[in-house]
Amino acid sequence: MRKRQDSASVPGMTGQTGLRERKKEATRQALHAALVRLAVEHGLENVTVENVADAAQVSRRTFSNYFANKEEALLYNHQRRMQRLLELVAQRPQGGAAWTALTRAAQEFAVELTEEKGWTSTVRLVNDNPALLHTHFATYTAAEDAVADMLAPRLSQSQQDGLWAQLVAARFLAAVRIATTRWLEQGDEPLSQVMNEALRLSVEPLM
Repeated sequence: MRKRQDSASVPGMTGQTGLRERKKEATRQALHAALVRLAVEHGLENVTVENVADAAQVSRRTFSNYFANKEEALLYNHQRRMQRLLELVAQRPQGGAAWTALTRAAQEFAVELTEEKGWTSTVRLVNDNPALLHTHFATYTAAEDAVADMLAPRLSQSQQDGLWAQLVAARFLAAVRIATTRWLEQGDEPLSQVMNEALRLSVEPLM
């Protein structure tokens, strides 16, 4: 009997799939970049989906295949960056203090953000458009559950009720968000330094 091959074992299948995904990602990035550029120049409210599609040299239908609206396209890289932060948290070695692991992940995240081109324009556009802030904050809120789950293996027996992990996750993500906003507004110190200071203050006694 001939042995059935799955898609992973068919020659060329993995490479073809990878190429398709890279092309899709390139299209998403082209649309996102076109929108950011046009929004900076003309204001987000003055940019249409048709404008974005034309600037990215794709059809209006292609835009709709990737994004539901221009707001979703604008926030695309914000979602990706948040996913990347979660990946960095997940990659921290098990064992040791939870806050130390979160701080190390945030340090790596700050370095990667500083090296990424164009992200500052996106964040400023979001901050300047109140209608987008709800989705912006919702992304952080959704990430709290993921961070709290990743903290579980680091919890002591007395911290197993879930409240502690949720509070730590919320405090961590608030520090990341506030540090990033502060750095964008002032920018007189490296982002990694501002991030570290925000995280340090987050665990200091309030009174």
